[in-house]
Amino acid sequence: PIRQIKTRIKTPKSIFQKLTRNGCEVSLESAKKELNDIAGVRVICSYIDDIYALADLLAKQDDIELLRTRDYIKSPKPNGYRSLHLVVTVPVFLSKCTENVKVEIQIRTIAMDFWASLEHELAYKYTGGIPQSATKELRECAETIAQTDARMQNLRKAVAASSEKE
Repeated sequence: PIRQIKTRIKTPKSIFQKLTRNGCEVSLESAKKELNDIAGVRVICSYIDDIYALADLLAKQDDIELLRTRDYIKSPKPNGYRSLHLVVTVPVFLSKCTENVKVEIQIRTIAMDFWASLEHELAYKYTGGIPQSATKELRECAETIAQTDARMQNLRKAVAASSEKE
């Protein structure tokens, strides 16, 4: 079900800025404790059902602990953003020990990723915030994309059902 995987590690500057913005002490221990997204993984799937199937598989892994789930597919953000976010701990094997590290995993469809990528790009062009007219248009685009995702999911099911009959 996985089309693409993207990974990233926050830069020290970004970690510093987020800790400061959140009113936290700036230290290694504070970063480990307070930040859930020092390491991030974005998984792109073709279909909505694949997102939930993949999340279930991850939760069943005995070396991964699921800490939090935020389902922005069933409950989109006000701007229209959709994705499934999981915060998990994964073992990182160091030379002298194994340390569990928090990782944010975002799982979304190709269409959701398309919208999120362009919305993010547009948001950074407007330093004072995106104009109201553009915000409305982005929400409408997000809704159109969500409807398209649902239609593609239904097409997948229809094709699978018709091939079972043959």
